[in-house]
Amino acid sequence: MPRSVNSVASRNRRKKILKKARGYFLSRSNVYTVAKNAVEKAGVYSYIGRKLKKRDYRGIWITRINAAVREEGLTYSNFISKLAKANIDLNRKVLADLALNNRAAFKAVVAKVK
Repeated sequence: MPRSVNSVASRNRRKKILKKARGYFLSRSNVYTVAKNAVEKAGVYSYIGRKLKKRDYRGIWITRINAAVREEGLTYSNFISKLAKANIDLNRKVLADLALNNRAAFKAVVAKVK
């Protein structure tokens, strides 16, 4: 009995990797073994990047809050500690959005904290 090889599944598996590697430089987009390594590495980078993006956004929010709070005569650390003491549960994302888009509401929050 001849050996049975599922070439359809093998070809589809390779095509899937090469499709993901489309646009890569030189042999990374053409040669299966090189493309497979490149796609795996890209997946690792994208996983790490999703974590780093959250970290970067938090830093941006803190910078925006700090800039807005300094106009009101406070520092960021004082503002955050006074927020906690006043039992105001607004996260940094919401506070940064208020500081950027709704100055009146942000000033009201700062006035309530002071």
